[in-house]
Amino acid sequence: MGLRDELLKAIWHAFTALDVDKSGKVSKSQLKVLSHNLCTVMKIPHDPVALEEHFKDDDEGPVSNQGYMPYLNKFILDKVQNNFDRMDFNKMCWTLCARKNLNRNHLLITDDDSFKIWCIFNFLSEEKYPLAIVTEEIEYLLRKLTEAMGGSWVEERFEEYRTQLASSQQCLSAWGLIELIGTGHFSMGMDRQTLSMGINEVFQELILDVLKQGYMQKKGHKRKNWTERWFLLRPNAISYYVSEDLTEKKGDITLDANCCVESLPDKEGKKCLFIVKCSEKSFEISASDKKKKQEWIQAIQNCISLLKRELPAPHHEARLRRRELRQKQQAEQEQLEERMKELQIANENKQRELEAMRTKLEEAAAEAAEEEKQRLQTQSELQDRYRTDLEREKMVRQQMEQQVAQKSSELEQYLLRVRELEDMYHRLEEALETERQARQDEETVRKLQGRLLEEEASKRAELEQLHLQQQKAISQTEAEKQELENERLAKEMALQDAMLQLEQLESDRQGALQQYQEVMKKLESAASETRSWKDKVAHHEGLIRLIQPGSKGPQRITNWGPAAVTDTELNLREKEWQEKRNRPAQAQ
Repeated sequence: MGLRDELLKAIWHAFTALDVDKSGKVSKSQLKVLSHNLCTVMKIPHDPVALEEHFKDDDEGPVSNQGYMPYLNKFILDKVQNNFDRMDFNKMCWTLCARKNLNRNHLLITDDDSFKIWCIFNFLSEEKYPLAIVTEEIEYLLRKLTEAMGGSWVEERFEEYRTQLASSQQCLSAWGLIELIGTGHFSMGMDRQTLSMGINEVFQELILDVLKQGYMQKKGHKRKNWTERWFLLRPNAISYYVSEDLTEKKGDITLDANCCVESLPDKEGKKCLFIVKCSEKSFEISASDKKKKQEWIQAIQNCISLLKRELPAPHHEARLRRRELRQKQQAEQEQLEERMKELQIANENKQRELEAMRTKLEEAAAEAAEEEKQRLQTQSELQDRYRTDLEREKMVRQQMEQQVAQKSSELEQYLLRVRELEDMYHRLEEALETERQARQDEETVRKLQGRLLEEEASKRAELEQLHLQQQKAISQTEAEKQELENERLAKEMALQDAMLQLEQLESDRQGALQQYQEVMKKLESAASETRSWKDKVAHHEGLIRLIQPGSKGPQRITNWGPAAVTDTELNLREKEWQEKRNRPAQAQ
């Protein structure tokens, strides 16, 4: 922080104190007094007419802070030289603002301690108006104050205060800082004197640039005697006084980049010696103990190192680093907020895209539902058709059973007529009838097997149709695949049902095949039995002969002799058998 910025902070306090009604403006007469006092304490020649000349075009009403700044810069701050006492300047501004703003009730500190805290506030506050001190600087000040009082820092207590401060405003004014320290909120258990000494030590370090102080003995240059002095170490000099009240200054040891400090061995009855070598003189000093000696040597070496590198005092450099860190964090926070806004905008765009996609998905779902409805309707029609076919097949089966029953009754009648024949021919007729029935059963089984094969081919065609539809659905885009997943699952279920029906038909066909094989076995058995009876008939042909009326026409001769039926009866039986054979085909 430069000299101009440091002076402007104190002047801002004075200007706002003169603004009684808090309108942001001060009368010209008050500004004249303020300007005169500033020129006096900063040793600047004062021109009493300059203010009137500067504001000659604005004669009405008071002057604002912005209006006063050009005059302040031109006639006062531009002429400032670093040859005045800053404490007198600060006390003058303090006197103007403390009278209006300082509330002394419940304060454990004196007005002088309040003034020192006010100066520290000006040093640590941000360079923004109205002036305020941020939470990080409050913590830094309270830590240094606690360390100066010899107390222990309680992190939990400050975190509670940080939370309380964050909920209200996150920063303090000068008078809020004075009230915070003056009420002893962070110095519980310390008496007023200890608190005052801690404030004074922090004030000397931060404002007066006193890096170290204490009693030591110094060897004189003329009489060579050792005298106790109170030493103050600043970044560019070591001042020594008669006592710690600083009323009588005895001299300065000016430090520069060419100075050095070295430890000396004990001599002349003095211990803990060290020497400060400057370009013109050298100063021998004796500390009270080895620890103090080492601390002083280290502190002086640090000052010389800072002078060599042309760096400011440690607390000034630390304040700059903290401020740069806050600015960096603020810039990162702004970048983060900007990034969050961009992400929010991108998220909103994505939400709109998702909403559009959701609308499309709903439309696709509606279309899929309509297709599913049509598919279910088609499936229902197919099921009705299958049910009708099953009922028709059941009716055909019943008709066949009726025909079989009719055939059985006819067979019984025929057997009753044949019982009149002799036992041998009766058995032969039964064998022939059994063979004929087996052949009929064989043909029936073949027809049933042919129908089952046709149904199997029909089912296979339907399966291929479903498979082709499924392949067509799979070949569509990935999005349509997701949308029609339910339809594919339903088709798979239909496919599984059709497979089950196919398996049932297959099992029926296997059953029919087994029946066919059984009929073939019966047919073979009947054929073998017929052959055996043929042999017996041939053997007994001359012994037994049926006596029955016959036609006058020529008689049909078989391998076993004359036939038992005529050609006319045989033709009638062939016609009846042909009609019975054609009835199942017509029913189908």
